[in-house]
This record gives sequence, C-alpha cells and structure tokens, in this order.
Amino acid sequence: MTATTAGEAGGTTGTRTPPSLLYMIKQVELVVRSHLEELMRPEGVTALQYTSLTVLERHDGLSAAQLARDSFVTAQSMADLVRTLENRGLVRRERNPHNRRELLILLTDAGREVLARFAEPVRELEEQMVRDLTAHQARQFRESLSKAWHALS
Repeated sequence: MTATTAGEAGGTTGTRTPPSLLYMIKQVELVVRSHLEELMRPEGVTALQYTSLTVLERHDGLSAAQLARDSFVTAQSMADLVRTLENRGLVRRERNPHNRRELLILLTDAGREVLARFAEPVRELEEQMVRDLTAHQARQFRESLSKAWHALS
C-alpha cells in the first residue's frame, strides 16, 4: 500500500502524508508473516506455530498462558495451536512438578529438528529484511524495536 495524498484523505494541499510508524510496523509484520508462511508450508507449520516453537526453544517448559503471551496469541488460540503441535509430535505436555494442576508445554526432539531445518532459511529471510542496512544500522534497528516494545509493555 502507498501513502495517500492529503487530497485523497480529504485535504486539499496534494502533499503526501507519510504513513504512521504503527502502520509501517504492521506492514512489516504482515510481510514477514507471509514469507514465514511460505517458508514453513512444506512442513505444514503455520507462522504462528513456528513462532510458538521458537519461544519454546528459548524458554522450554512454559504454561499455555505464558506461551500464549510470548507468542502474541489468545489463550483459546494457543489451546488449539498446542493441540495441533502435540498431535504432530512437535511438543508435549507434562505436569508441572511444582504445581500439579498446571501443564507445561515442552519442545520435543521432532520440534527441535523442524527448527534446525528452517534455521538457515529464516536467517536468510531476516538478512533479506535488513539487507539495505549497514551492520550498525541493523543493530540499531534491533535495539530500537526492543526499546519500543519495552516502552509499551
């Protein structure tokens, strides 16, 4: 999508108004998700499932509620997502030894293998995203995104 002219947006000056930062972030999110979906399609894994697997790779043994928060989905969506991943053998659930009422979600060896197989293509996608940035700019971009996230968390 392109920015609309002020005239198109109801103004009369004809100058372009740049899109808001929030809009641009959403555009990046959507295009990244689209590319991830395309990458993961042969494995039969969605971008959201992949995100959840990567969260478990960094912090294995999370509750469904924590995994939902860290994966940016609702608890209901996470329940369905975990059930699908569990049926495919990519995650398993086991009782929390410190709270027997809570189930923890853990990455299986098969889940780790999927992540290992797609590590390089995902790294290449990330490199493609920042290819027009210098290494310094890419580090600053990462730091800026982290600061923005923390400011709103």
